[in-house]
Order: sequence, then C-alpha cells, then structure tokens
Amino acid sequence: MIQFSEKQIFLVTGASRGIGAATARILLEAGASVVGSYNSGTGALSKLMDEFGADRVLAVQANLAKIGEAKALWQTAKGFKGHINGLVNNAGIMPETPLDDSDEGWHQNWADVMTVNVQAVADLCREAIKDFGEAGEGRIVTIASRASFRGDGPDFLNYAASKGAVVSLMRSIARGFADKGIYAFTIAPGWVKTDMAAVAFEPGNEGMLKEIPIGDAAPPENIGNMVAFFLSGLIDHSTGCAIDINGASYVR
Repeated sequence: MIQFSEKQIFLVTGASRGIGAATARILLEAGASVVGSYNSGTGALSKLMDEFGADRVLAVQANLAKIGEAKALWQTAKGFKGHINGLVNNAGIMPETPLDDSDEGWHQNWADVMTVNVQAVADLCREAIKDFGEAGEGRIVTIASRASFRGDGPDFLNYAASKGAVVSLMRSIARGFADKGIYAFTIAPGWVKTDMAAVAFEPGNEGMLKEIPIGDAAPPENIGNMVAFFLSGLIDHSTGCAIDINGASYVR
C-alpha cells in the first residue's frame, strides 16, 4: 500500500465532491496532508477536516473562472505548511453548449470552459513548475477525459477541446521539465459515478452506460487510487503518459 508522510502536501482542485473528494480522502488515508479547493461549498471537505483535523486538511475557496484566482490558490496552499509536493488538477466544468445557442451564450460558455479547464490548469502548473524546480522535485496529475481522445457529443465540443488541450499541456511539461525532477501525468476517465455524470443514470439514458463493456461507470476511487500512484514517485518514468479509466469503452 502507498504511504505518504503528513509533511507531504498535495493540492487537489475541485475537492468538495466527486473525483476530487475521493482523491483527497485516499491521499489523507495514505498519510499525506491535503489542501482542497472548492468553488461554492466545502461539501466533502468539511467531513474530511472533521475526520483528519485542521493540521492535515485545508479547504480554500477559489473561483477558477476568474483570471488570477489559480495563482492566488497556489500561494494560499503553499502557505499552509510552506511547500507543496504535488498538484492534482481536477476541477472542471462541462456546460451544455449546443450549436443553436445564441452567439452570446456560445461565446460565454466557450470562454468559461477554456478559463476553468485550461487556463487555470496552466496557471497552477506554472506556479508548480517554478516551485518544484527550486525544490528539485514535484509531480503534477491532471484529470482529462476520454473525450480528449475520442471526442464528445455535439453539445460538448468545448469540453472535449479543453480536455484535449490539457493532455498536450501535460505532455509538454513532462518533456520540458523531467530533467528538473518535475513529472507530469494525465488520467482520462470515461463515465464516473459523480454528480457531473448524473445524467447517465437518469431514466431514459440507459444507453449512455451500455457502451461500457465492464457494465458500469467507474467509482471515483479508481481515479483517486491512480492519482496516489502517480504522486507516490513509484513510476516517475511514466511521466508524460495518459492513463485511461473507462471500463474499456474507449481503447487506444
């Protein structure tokens, strides 16, 4: 089993629910300390703070749709214990954006998706690279999507484009900074049992899950366990890779 020290600090964005909350719990149970960001409500972070204590869990409100918020989040997280050992880019948005939307709605949704799903990730990575370079080591894990590689539905073109962008970003970081001890990894989930995927479980949408050979959406812990594996330092030579967790619904 992977073990961390509470002196190892990991920043997990979007940690109030879903994949982020599951990842934060796994890291804490393995012994690490976690700074978790949330947008509107602390959600699962409140329970984690009660369970593991304020000396190991810090919840930080951050609206990543605002330019500059990602950098401020990094600085707050760094101030928790004076350093950060790993970054988990999990926060993301997926607004339905049909082609027949108004021009205003279309452009606003594209701008919002690119700001949260790409620019905020890039800004956090920028801060991480600077600090990890000084420390001589650090790891970044970004949650992309199956849509990064196979595309998504016609109402989610912006989401697929944004997730494809972060795959390229992580590969570029891996190639550019491995010699400084900075490692970058991507996880590309398919359907996961989270609030964001709730539509797949609504009556009439059973076909969304029938495409999965394993027969069901992935538990968020599957993604969290892989995050912990990447952050552990046990497989640093896989830097630049993208791991699929989709029940064989898309095989590359």
